[in-house]
Amino acid sequence: MQGEQRKVCTLRCKGRLAATIYGSGGYGYLQEPLWWIGMLTMSIGEFANFLAYTCAPAVLVTPLGVYSIIVSAILGNFFLKEKLQKLGILGCIMCVVGSTVIVLHAPGEQNINSVEELWELAIHPAVLLYIASAVAVVLVLVLYLEPRYGQTNIMVYIGVCSITGSITVMSIKAIGIAMKLTLVSYSNVSHFKCWVFVMVATSCIITQLNYLNKALDTFNTAVVIPIYYAMFTSLTIFASLIMYKDWTGESASNIVSILCGFITVLSGTMVLHGTREPDKLPSADYSALPQISWIVHANGEIWKQKDNDEECVAFIRQDHFK
Repeated sequence: MQGEQRKVCTLRCKGRLAATIYGSGGYGYLQEPLWWIGMLTMSIGEFANFLAYTCAPAVLVTPLGVYSIIVSAILGNFFLKEKLQKLGILGCIMCVVGSTVIVLHAPGEQNINSVEELWELAIHPAVLLYIASAVAVVLVLVLYLEPRYGQTNIMVYIGVCSITGSITVMSIKAIGIAMKLTLVSYSNVSHFKCWVFVMVATSCIITQLNYLNKALDTFNTAVVIPIYYAMFTSLTIFASLIMYKDWTGESASNIVSILCGFITVLSGTMVLHGTREPDKLPSADYSALPQISWIVHANGEIWKQKDNDEECVAFIRQDHFK
């Protein structure tokens, strides 16, 4: 064909490409034994957290979760050789100071005497409005935004985790109160309304864990953890204030002190994770990649490597290389 020369490239691939793909937000982590060990230890911690919610308001319990971040940073310094910078130590101190302020000014637990009272709190118009808004936002994130921006925007996965997490805490606290009432009076656990809280908590926990693992699998942990902690804690405190009226009867000075302590904790968390060394990329192992040979026809010259492997022919226009 005059005026146009065509180049023929034949690619021959030897062997099989065996590789596990990470960072895609999939479920490859389920094949890792270390992940299951982490899930087991986290379950033990969450059970202790569940007991804490039965005895104290969420505005006190939730911000204290920052201690898990501090312990992770300290253990990582010793076991994972993740050097804790001076600013990281300052971030830990800020978290401790902020959480101490929250503990000193935390409101007392509200007295609830029956599951009927819990149910009345749960069906309050403000609570129903919050739950309806949360469900609507989660559906938009999951059905519309996740397929388009889930792999590029960290707020999609973390938004689902944080919103469902706030509803989880509301339900878990209701279950804990019902169990506590069962121990001191009559059985409340067998009440149908109590099982509604159980079903809501179970569905929210599954959703929360699923999308948290997707976020950790897709994005850098140093970015995921502080953003998730800030959003989850803020929404949980807000939801608890709506349902359980934690700040009812509290003075303005106590409320301001708690807010200042919470902001200090958030700032310390950002500083702590902002000073972490970036994750090192694993060294590439090219031995696992397929071997490639070429047959090139161009300008009447031929280069060919004889082989019996299956051929995949690609026709590339000459102007493609311009």
